[in-house]
Amino acid sequence: MASPYAQSDHRVRLEWGPVGAAETAPDSTYAVVVDVLSFTTTLSVAMDIGAEVLPYRWRDAGASALARDRGATLAVGRLEAAADPASGAVSLSPAALRESAGVERLVLPSPNGSAISSALARGGAQVVGACLRNRSAVAQWLAIRLLADPNAVVVMVAAGERWAADDSLRPALEDLLGAGAVVSALGEAGVGGWSPEASAAAYTFEAFLGSLSDVLRSCSSGQELIGRGFGEDVDIAAQLDTSPHVPLLRGDVFLRAQ
Repeated sequence: MASPYAQSDHRVRLEWGPVGAAETAPDSTYAVVVDVLSFTTTLSVAMDIGAEVLPYRWRDAGASALARDRGATLAVGRLEAAADPASGAVSLSPAALRESAGVERLVLPSPNGSAISSALARGGAQVVGACLRNRSAVAQWLAIRLLADPNAVVVMVAAGERWAADDSLRPALEDLLGAGAVVSALGEAGVGGWSPEASAAAYTFEAFLGSLSDVLRSCSSGQELIGRGFGEDVDIAAQLDTSPHVPLLRGDVFLRAQ
């Protein structure tokens, strides 16, 4: 008997975090990771500048070794880079990455989207990264494949955030909006079969479509980043359909999909 959490009756699904990904991804053809105020927006900027990205688990000592072995730059946390601006370190900040020169390959650890991507890489689904900036590009890429194969299934994995008190999952509005943005665009392309969870995300996105920047700046995660001095990151994350690139995970590295 299929798990009741797998959304098996639907071909466009949505779940939260690494546990949700584990429930819904095993029998999915495509898995779309959405981490709007961190990983996938930075990932989209990396694709724009032509850099390859290796997702990696957060706070794992092996990240430095991986960067060294693969001839890559290791991204650090936003606060770590901001504390020593003279170091020129690349960080999780999309604004900082956009201003960085000469980054061709990047090891990008993050506690949510990157960790989920790394876990999904070991499964059978093709993994792509989505945010508001590239939602139409991702939806168009998926729609071609979903319409060509009626048995193909996609799960949107909203990364969410973590509560500092106990490291439990905090569902985050920005990731609901990002996932819903892709689902909504899939609908415009003629892809149906949405689960109730995916439908709710799409309807939420459509409700806030005219005020995305204000919503991202006033939601909890946006307020957190603005309070830490990273308001520009929030503004970049709110830019709808400004990137034409689809980050596709091949092996352990995100590349531009062809």
